[in-house]
Amino acid sequence: MKRKTPQEKKRLSYVKDHRNNYGENDKSSRRNIRRNKQFPNSANRRRAQTTLAALLGSPDDLRADAVEERMNGRRPKRWQKFPDAPLGAIVDSTLQRRAKMGTAEAESAAARLRIVRSRFDWMAPSDNPLLPPFIVRRVRSSLAEDHETGCA
Repeated sequence: MKRKTPQEKKRLSYVKDHRNNYGENDKSSRRNIRRNKQFPNSANRRRAQTTLAALLGSPDDLRADAVEERMNGRRPKRWQKFPDAPLGAIVDSTLQRRAKMGTAEAESAAARLRIVRSRFDWMAPSDNPLLPPFIVRRVRSSLAEDHETGCA
């Protein structure tokens, strides 16, 4: 196996390392993911139980059809996890935000953005299988803004 150079390690780190960008503490996700999966499943079971309670008693086709229609009438609740963002996309968006807010000088921010983007192929994000689709859209939209403003 070939030894990696520090530049290759940095590039791979920007692509493969991910950070939580959901807006909450990443440690709390350990508890909240389980909780968020639990709530919709519990609500779906509760709704099915209360709907089927109407069928108790003597069997009746009319009531059975009404209950079945009510069960299929509403889509079940669900919850979906958001994937973490690649470190390169997080660093890129942080540098862009600093440049827009004026906390960093425009020239140094543009230079740093060029350096970050040179470590990762930002021009063809759709070719990278590690990037989720919403990051690809975010990168493409930020590239379009940069070409308009001349930031990078």
